[in-house]
Amino acid sequence: MRLLWIILILAALVLIPFAIWGEGFESYFSGEAAVDWLRGCGAWGWLAGIGLLMGDIVLPVPGTAVISALGYVYGIWLGGLIGAVGSMMSGLLAYGLCRRLGHRAAAFIAGEHDLEVSERVFAGPAGGFLVALSRWLPVMPEVISCLAGLSRMPFGRFAAALACGSVPLGFAFAAIGAAGRGSPTWALILSAVVPALLWVVIKPLLSRHGKQG
Repeated sequence: MRLLWIILILAALVLIPFAIWGEGFESYFSGEAAVDWLRGCGAWGWLAGIGLLMGDIVLPVPGTAVISALGYVYGIWLGGLIGAVGSMMSGLLAYGLCRRLGHRAAAFIAGEHDLEVSERVFAGPAGGFLVALSRWLPVMPEVISCLAGLSRMPFGRFAAALACGSVPLGFAFAAIGAAGRGSPTWALILSAVVPALLWVVIKPLLSRHGKQG
């Protein structure tokens, strides 16, 4: 039960900045405004884009709009790569910060029983699917990454699942930006389906590596 409250609190911490500053960030970092902002950063536009995506942990940054702008400025392949790296860095930051709290602090926050349940979930196949699929959902990327860190999900599994979600997301929305399209429907479909397929392929490889190690 305490774990449910933690999920709700984490979601609220993400949603509150959106309620306060979301409209301003949406207008400033969407469409042509985002493209102009990245171009205004000159040679460091790619790094600014990654920084924005990492800032999504605490700020109401429209991540998919930023990735689309990266695609418009840098093209599908480079823009997609930058977007994927930014999404992964954001997830790794949330995971790392929460994991550093340690088991004792995590047990105090979630309760010993709920923490054990969460650890079992994130240590199993469901944990990888949650991490991979959460990247294309609103709010959930930060929440799931934080829970994975609190539950001490093995880093290799987390990073692999994070890549399964972030890479398709980055290239799908970069393609939208490069094509100048306004509708993200097909990108959302790709971002939902491809991560699950990638995780189905990668999960057995990770399990085999763990047994050999």
